[in-house]
Amino acid sequence: MDSFSDVWKEVLAVLQPQLTEVVYNMWIEPLEPVKLEGDTVVMLTNTDFKKKLILERFYDVITKGFEAVLGFPVELDVIVSQPVPEKKAENEEAQKQSAFTFDNFIVGSSNKFAYSACYRVSNAPGAEYNPLLVYGRSGLGKTHLMLAIREKLHRNFPDMAIIYITGEDFANELYHCIAEKNTDAFHEKYRNVDVLLMDDIQFIQRKQAAQEEFFHTFNTLTQAGKQVVMTSDRPPKEMEILDDRLRTRFEMGLLADIQPPDIDTRMAIVKRKADECKLILTPSVIEMMAEHVKSNVRQLEGCVKKLSAMKNLHDIDPTPDVVQGVLTEVVSTAKPVSEVVNMIIDAVVAEYRVTVADIKSEKRNANISLARQVAMYIIREMTGMPLQNIGEYFSGKNHATVSHSVKQVEIKMEKDSSFKLTVRELIKNLEEA
Repeated sequence: MDSFSDVWKEVLAVLQPQLTEVVYNMWIEPLEPVKLEGDTVVMLTNTDFKKKLILERFYDVITKGFEAVLGFPVELDVIVSQPVPEKKAENEEAQKQSAFTFDNFIVGSSNKFAYSACYRVSNAPGAEYNPLLVYGRSGLGKTHLMLAIREKLHRNFPDMAIIYITGEDFANELYHCIAEKNTDAFHEKYRNVDVLLMDDIQFIQRKQAAQEEFFHTFNTLTQAGKQVVMTSDRPPKEMEILDDRLRTRFEMGLLADIQPPDIDTRMAIVKRKADECKLILTPSVIEMMAEHVKSNVRQLEGCVKKLSAMKNLHDIDPTPDVVQGVLTEVVSTAKPVSEVVNMIIDAVVAEYRVTVADIKSEKRNANISLARQVAMYIIREMTGMPLQNIGEYFSGKNHATVSHSVKQVEIKMEKDSSFKLTVRELIKNLEEA
């Protein structure tokens, strides 16, 4: 990003899939970027009415879009001027559409299967892997793959009718149409597409009307050989409130999970994102970032984006001290590390029905030993603490003991899918706490 205008282009690419076409075209896209002052973004519109509505209705969505691009939270200020000349760049829309492509998705062992399935679907929609459900924790690239499918389909099949929407927006649009007594238009829109891409399908599991509508939409499309691709934060069997008819249909297709990336993939992600931002990072800084952020690609990219913004907007070089500060700010939780560690230990002892005293003791029976190892593993994953420091929470266990415990959990997760789901669910619940 060479200027604040480039920042805004990236923000638009983030916001467009989240909003209806009317909202995006009428209120968001016409805004003009002015400047970034500290942590405040200043935007330009041409009437007081538009300013008032933007600040009242779209403040949160715009600031979250900037945070996704810059890597840090911002405030929004809107100023009013005379109408600005309409932008004429012919390739502007193409630039927005290509923000997420297969070419700029970093493939590693943790996501290779999902990537390959999505790529095959983009080449031959409806031919195989229909439906396709990609699942995994937040921030691992599911939405990137969905938008990459859309981008490739638009490019290779320009006449194809494609809809990308989130599960929550699908439900909200349905309820609006029900209120307006216009469900026929809703059916016409969604049951006559060639490809339906639904992100975060789990958001319809608590909405009975949305489930019923999606059930019929799903059947209509798949029976006609039309492609359906979905993403979720969990596999169908873990969507406890999902209608059994939908769960069965999801499972009849291809399920592809995405796991947190390994260290080599994380380093490649940092390097690719830095290259995109024209930011020079030393190998040691790249390794530092990849080592510190283990389970969320979005956070990793956010760190690079913030460093890029600091360099381009304030000429601050990404020295190790600067990078460490960004890592601490972007990745840190709202709670002190000691509190997070205690929360993790409490969650693990509840899961394994042992006591805090048990897992901090020298007891070696199987259940207590496993609980102790899981607690150490989750602390390492969620906090990135040095192994020696983790050991201090367990009656002074040494570096080697903690390292062995973490490795044992990793091995067991590879061999035992049930155990793996238990650990992932513990982490998910703790992250949402």
